[in-house]
Amino acid sequence: MDGPWNELTLAFSRTSMFPFFDIAHYLVSVMALKHQPGAAAMAWKNPLSSWFTAMLHCFGGGILSCVLLAEPPLRFLANNTNILLASSIWYMIFFCPCDLVSQGYSFLPVQLLAAGMKEVTRTWKIVGGVTHANSYYKNGWIVMIAIGWARGAGGSIITNFEQLVKGCWKPEADEWLKMSYPAKVTLLGSVIFTFQQTKHLAISRHNLMFLYTMFLVVTKITMMITETVMPFACFEDKLNQILFGWQQQFSSCEKRSETKSSLNGTGSSTSKPIADASDKVQKKHTKKTE
Repeated sequence: MDGPWNELTLAFSRTSMFPFFDIAHYLVSVMALKHQPGAAAMAWKNPLSSWFTAMLHCFGGGILSCVLLAEPPLRFLANNTNILLASSIWYMIFFCPCDLVSQGYSFLPVQLLAAGMKEVTRTWKIVGGVTHANSYYKNGWIVMIAIGWARGAGGSIITNFEQLVKGCWKPEADEWLKMSYPAKVTLLGSVIFTFQQTKHLAISRHNLMFLYTMFLVVTKITMMITETVMPFACFEDKLNQILFGWQQQFSSCEKRSETKSSLNGTGSSTSKPIADASDKVQKKHTKKTE
C-alpha cells in the first residue's frame, strides 16, 4: 500500500495549476470582488480601476511577497498568459450579456468545485513562497513563514490597501485586526511547510502537500454547505485559554485572596471593641461586689 500511496501523492504534487486551477482561482477572486457593494457600477463607470482591483485580488499574494523580499512588485505583469487569462475572466464576469457568468456561478455545485480548486492553488502558493524565501534566507524560518503566508493569503491584505486608497477602508474589516479563516489556515500551512523545509517535520513534501490540500478542500466545502464562518472557533478558544488564560486565572485568584484577607481584617477589627466592652462590664461588676 505504501507504493501506490507515494505514487498518488507524488503525481498530485506535480500537477500543473495552469490553466484549470488558475481559472478557478481567478473566477472565485473576481466573483468575490463583484459581490462587494458598488463594484458592478464601478466597473461600468471606471473599467480601468475595476480591472486593477481585480488584478490585486488575483495576484495580491505574489505582489506582497515581492514587496517583503525587496523584489519588483510588478513582476506579475511579466506573465502575459496569466494576465490575459485573469483579464478575460474579469471582463466576462462584469460585462457578459445577461450576466450569464454570474448566473452560472450561482449554482452551488459550481461554487463548490471552484472553491475546492482554489484551495489547491493555495497549497502551491504556500509551498512556493516557503521555498522561494529559503533560497534567500537559508533556514530563516520566520522569513519563510512570513513569505509563505503572504503568498497564500496576501490578496486580502493588498485589497485592504486598495480600499484605503479609494477611501472606503473600514478598520473593523482589517485582516491584521480580525483575521479571516483563509488567513488563519494559510498561516498554519506556512508554519507546517516551513518545519518540513527545515527538516523539523519528518514527512516528505508531496505527502504533506496532499494531506494539507485535502484538509483545505474538505474544510472549505463543509463550510460552504453548512454555512459556517469559523469552523475552529471552539478549538481556538480552548487554545487561547491554555496559552493565555492562566494569567487571568492567576489574577482572579489574587483578587479572591485579597477579598478574603480584607474580610478577615474587618472581622478582627470589629471583634476588638466587643472584647473591650466585655472587659469594662467585668470591671464594673467587680467594683460593685467590693
